[in-house]
Amino acid sequence: MMESYNGTQYDLSMPTPLEKARKDPDSMKAKILYAARDLFAEYGYHGVTTRMIAKSVNIDISTLHYHWGDKENLYEAVLDDLNDEIEEKFKEIESIVRGKSLAYRLEVAIDVMCDYLFERPAAAKLVMFSHFLKTRTPGVLDERLIKQISNIAFAMGLAPNKEGVSASANARVLAVSNAIYSFVAGEDFMRKILKVDKTEYKKVIRDTLKFILIPAFTRTGDS
Repeated sequence: MMESYNGTQYDLSMPTPLEKARKDPDSMKAKILYAARDLFAEYGYHGVTTRMIAKSVNIDISTLHYHWGDKENLYEAVLDDLNDEIEEKFKEIESIVRGKSLAYRLEVAIDVMCDYLFERPAAAKLVMFSHFLKTRTPGVLDERLIKQISNIAFAMGLAPNKEGVSASANARVLAVSNAIYSFVAGEDFMRKILKVDKTEYKKVIRDTLKFILIPAFTRTGDS
């Protein structure tokens, strides 16, 4: 069975390039994926060329195209890989906080996402680039993001089910996630303002997020 994705035909009975890269992290396909992730995070989609990616892993452009096709295909694969990672973190949070108070759910969500993103600052930068800059064609990833937000709102107890999520509940989820992404993506700039080292910065940001967000969410009497 064949399916068209982003102008490329894929045989659904065969593993996708992303699946192959995940299966063999030491392969050239995986090395290109990881290098592209770092470069897209640093310079954005339009600031990166296939030549830059190829040079970073010491290959020629024809080898890159052999493994991933064009730049847009590779960028979409990078975002797919990132979104899968984030969805796994959301599932981890949901398994911990189910049935707990809203204050506890928020505290765990902030801790887990801060741990994940501070260890992978490229992830936060990629999210900011992909959400707020016109670096790709809308469609599948936009729909996936909307679904993610609704799932989080439900997991946090802000909606009775995943289909009945209100605009205000989605906005609350965005307030939390965007605050975390911004602080992690902007660490180099913000640490200079706060005049702290990396360790102290991470602590200050966690404490600040909890100080602002938990009272704001719980003062309405939600539980």
